[in-house]
Amino acid sequence: MTEAIRTILITGCSSGIGHHAALGLKALGWRVFATARKQADVARLADEGLESLRLDYADEESIGAALGDVLSRTGGRLDALFNNGSYAQAGAVEDVDTEAMRVQFEANFFGWHDLTRRVIPVMRRQGSGRIVFCSSVLGFVGARYRGAYVASKHALEGYADSLRLELHGTGISVVLIEPGPIASNFRQNAIDNIHRTIDVDGSVHRETYQRDLSERSDGQTHTPFRLGPDAVFKKLVTALDSRNPRPRYRVTVPTHIAALLKRILSTRMMDRVVRSG
Repeated sequence: MTEAIRTILITGCSSGIGHHAALGLKALGWRVFATARKQADVARLADEGLESLRLDYADEESIGAALGDVLSRTGGRLDALFNNGSYAQAGAVEDVDTEAMRVQFEANFFGWHDLTRRVIPVMRRQGSGRIVFCSSVLGFVGARYRGAYVASKHALEGYADSLRLELHGTGISVVLIEPGPIASNFRQNAIDNIHRTIDVDGSVHRETYQRDLSERSDGQTHTPFRLGPDAVFKKLVTALDSRNPRPRYRVTVPTHIAALLKRILSTRMMDRVVRSG
């Protein structure tokens, strides 16, 4: 009897981790449904041989339409979901207005919740499934000038922990992947977003912003231990293939170090380490 081809829906496939994961899993024999926010990216992904659909986490209608399309093509089955698409709203917490914070959570949390809730009944009927969330080292430690993003990822970590407990015994596994510094367009997008949403010249943090922006003018930092998206992809494959996957997979040396320090240091000591970094 021929083994059925496994199916996965991946969000945020226009570049970086999502793009690499979509192409990599297709090469491994998965049937990949790769999504992106912009129609131009959807068309480009289709040209690369992927089954591509538009899905914008901030657009509830697009979430329902994309999943409905996937299920119509698979006969109602979906083996895995990789919630990946997100962005970083940079800036000091006091400089991020409430609307910008809402937009951050819409893209990084509420949209993920919407899609996940729609997928769970499908996997319950099957009696199996994998729900993988791409979190961050900033999902369990804080960072200056990243408060909105940190808050969204901390929320995601608590969400995934609760969901894992609630789905125990259903055959559905819930997994968090926690990358540290990964080479991608993520930082450049965050820099572009600062210019759109933060009054840099009017902020008490003006000098810090200007220094930070000048050092990161190309969207990259000279961060030690930065890895490529393949490092995340390897953990994703492990999470999908393991009979009993771990609740968390950490990626990059800084993430492992941060997790260790979080366990052994007091909050004040951890704050000192983070400030010095």
